[in-house]
This record gives sequence, C-alpha cells and structure tokens, in this order.
Amino acid sequence: MYSLLKKVSKGRVSVFETLLLKSSISEISALTRAARQTSVCGGEKIANSATSRDLKRRFSEKKPYNVPPSAEFVARVSGIATMGKLPFQESAEGLDAAFVGVPIDTGTSNRPGARFGPRQIRAESALLRAYSGGTRAAPYESLMVADIGDVNVNLYDLKDTCKRIREAYHNILAADCIPLTMGGDHTIAYPILQAVAGKHGPVGLVHVDAHADTSDMALGEKIWHGTPFRRCVEEGLLDCRRVVQIGLRGTGYSPDAYQWSREQGFRVVQVEECWHKSLSPLMAEVRKQMGEGPVYLSFDIDALDPAFAPGTGTPEIAGLTPIQGLEIIRGCRGMNLIGCDLVEVSPPYDTTGNTALTAANLLFEMMCVLPKIKYY
Repeated sequence: MYSLLKKVSKGRVSVFETLLLKSSISEISALTRAARQTSVCGGEKIANSATSRDLKRRFSEKKPYNVPPSAEFVARVSGIATMGKLPFQESAEGLDAAFVGVPIDTGTSNRPGARFGPRQIRAESALLRAYSGGTRAAPYESLMVADIGDVNVNLYDLKDTCKRIREAYHNILAADCIPLTMGGDHTIAYPILQAVAGKHGPVGLVHVDAHADTSDMALGEKIWHGTPFRRCVEEGLLDCRRVVQIGLRGTGYSPDAYQWSREQGFRVVQVEECWHKSLSPLMAEVRKQMGEGPVYLSFDIDALDPAFAPGTGTPEIAGLTPIQGLEIIRGCRGMNLIGCDLVEVSPPYDTTGNTALTAANLLFEMMCVLPKIKYY
C-alpha cells in the first residue's frame, strides 16, 4: 500500500489505481492513518503534506461507477459474497446492468442442486479482477453495475416461481437495466424472456447448450427446464429468424432431436460442427444474422464438456471447450444485447469449484460485451 501512496505523491498513479483507491472510503482512511503513523514511505514524508490533503480530497470524490475493491488492498476471502465483490443494492434503480440470482432447480429432470448455483458463483467470483485481459474491456469504467441479490422464488410451486421471476424482471427492465442472470435451472429463461419481450418485443436468441430445450411435455408438465424455448416460440417471444443454438449434442428421443428447432427457422449448430476449430468465424455469421435488433444470450454451463464443467445436472460428453465458450461470448460484441443468463451450475457435483469459477468468468465476459463498454 505504501508503494502505491508513494506513486500518488509523485503524480505517477494511473487512473485505475486511483479508482481502486477510491473504491472504499473506509479502506483509504485506514491507509491514511497508517501512513501518518509511519510518517515515512520509502524515505519520503507524506503525512500532513499537500499530497496527503490532495489524496483525501480525491478519495472523498463521488466516483462515476461502482468499482470492486482490489485484492491488492482487500483480501478476497473477506466480506459478504457478491458477484465480483460489487456493491449490493436492493433494486435495479440507477443501474445500467445488474447481476441477479434465480436459485431454483424445481424444473430439473436429472441431478438437482442448481438452486445453489448463484451462491457458489458469487463465492468463486472473488477471483475476478476489473479488466478483461484478453479484450481489454473496462466494464467498471463504462457501466454502473451492482449485485441486486436473488429473486424470491417458490421452491414448492414452479408455476408460481415463473410468475415471481416474470414480475421481478419486469421491474428490472422498467429501470432500463440489463439483467445478467445466475441460475438456477434453465426453466428461468422462459419467464425472463416473457418480461424481456414485454419491453422489447420478439428478440433474437443466442442459445449455447448441450440441449435444445424445445421439448413439449414430460410427465404431464409443460413447464420444466427442457421446454422453455418451445413455450417462448408459442407465445411469440422470439424472432425465430434470429435464433441460433450452438453446441447441441447427446442421445435423443428421436433420430433428429432438433427437427422442431429447424422447422421454426432456428439455426442449429450441433457440436460436431464445432469440434477441433475456432468458433470466431461462426460468430461473425451469427452477428450478421442478429443484425441490429435486440438479442438475448442464454448460456447453459452443460454446453461445455463435463471434463471442464462437471458440476451440472444433465452432462453430455464431447462438448465445447472453455476457449470456444469465450469465443462465442466475445463474438457477441457489437450485438444489441438486452440480457444474458448463465444457468445449470450444480455445486453438489462441482467438487473442485471449477464449474462455478468458469461460470463466474463467463458472466464477467458477458458484461464485457454489453453495449457501451469501453475498450483500451
């Protein structure tokens, strides 16, 4: 901390270092007290100097965006877990984008546990830093972002849960805030898209998944995590000419499990088309397909091979790599993204935490491709 104060005293501190210092007034006060007690930093007196007064003035200025505290000054393991250690606030008012959890697995058809996904993603997200090293995106210099907690779901009634999700997202969208959702099983995409289409009209969809999630019914029920996108089509929530499904694979109930998707006009990219190649050329085509209209990005963690993301409810072998997952998300840069989700992380099957850690990084990358993001 003294080395950074020394840089400030010489006028050599970067903009980001200043933002880091400004991220917590209480932390800065502690730094200032420590500097006064020591009175010497690298042989240079800083206490009670003009530089010290200037530091206090700048630390007290209102920052334009929320900036998470840096692990250079605040231990990652400290504090209450929020997404990326962002501030928590109770509503989306005043935010450009918000991380929100939907902790359900009531619609799961195989292994449960996704109700704990948002909590574990938040815990693993403490490792995230402020910039994307690969793209040089600077989300915290571009948007006001916070963690607004979880939707208060009904664990005993899936239909009521969908109603609660729809109402919660109506309020988020009414605040002109872009939701970045942590699931929860994939059922949640249906009520979220009901709210999204209520504001934007039928939207384009980039759907990354091992499964098409276009089944009609199972065990007499029409709402579960295998049906959200069929329900969305039936209700006119999607612009079917601008829907792409990437990574589909596995065994099926018929010889062509994706015939219904193709009949609706979806572009279906089975996983075999993705093996052993970069997906950047594919995403160039997808950007052209999506055009300038509103687009929703829905990413099921089981799109990735279970070797990389075992903590999920319905794993399928021979999936995408994390590199390809990043190529897909980064390939959405330039689209008019109006919402994103990352679903189906099941911590009980994620013994190392790697699935939740991967999910946290993918959500960060989603934030980095939202409209108006600054790049260095």
